[in-house]
Amino acid sequence: MSYMHYSYRRSTPESIWIIITINTLILIFSFFASRFIYSFMGLTPAYFLARPWTILTNIFVHAGLLHLLTNMFTLYFFGSFLARLIGERKFLLVYFAGGIMGSLFYLWLGSPLTVAVGASGAIFALGGALSVLTPKLRVFIFPLPIPIPLWLAVIGGFLLLSFLPNIAWQAHLGGLLLGLAAGYYFRRRMRHFVII
Repeated sequence: MSYMHYSYRRSTPESIWIIITINTLILIFSFFASRFIYSFMGLTPAYFLARPWTILTNIFVHAGLLHLLTNMFTLYFFGSFLARLIGERKFLLVYFAGGIMGSLFYLWLGSPLTVAVGASGAIFALGGALSVLTPKLRVFIFPLPIPIPLWLAVIGGFLLLSFLPNIAWQAHLGGLLLGLAAGYYFRRRMRHFVII
């Protein structure tokens, strides 16, 4: 068996700030040209063959300020932690692969004429990977007064969001499954890893 060396870094990777900046700029632009942004960058299964780039670009588009804030807030914390554990390049791989897997699941299971936007599939990939790598880690989730295991927060968040209207649960599922698989892969290849 080959072993890989993983180092733990304290600073937030520059790539996370770049992703947050791009998402924010696109949201600002969408205030002035929403029809163009959603049709050109959003993922609509019925039009995918004519706009294949949307399998990736949709994860940079958000349906309003609250949608952006929740995703970017989670990206900052999940992404920073995961990048410190496995490295920035592998974090980016999980993030974008999770976003693309979420898009594939939406193409497979989503409504053909409904536009899907948002980084939630990529975010759930980060959460899934961390759930496997750090199963004992506890986090505070508002409004709960006590910390709960991260894996429970991630799975519970997925189940809760799946019942809300206008939520692309298919993308969440695809990202989550990829993240769980990635977490299992990285955990098996880590030589020294403290489970927290």
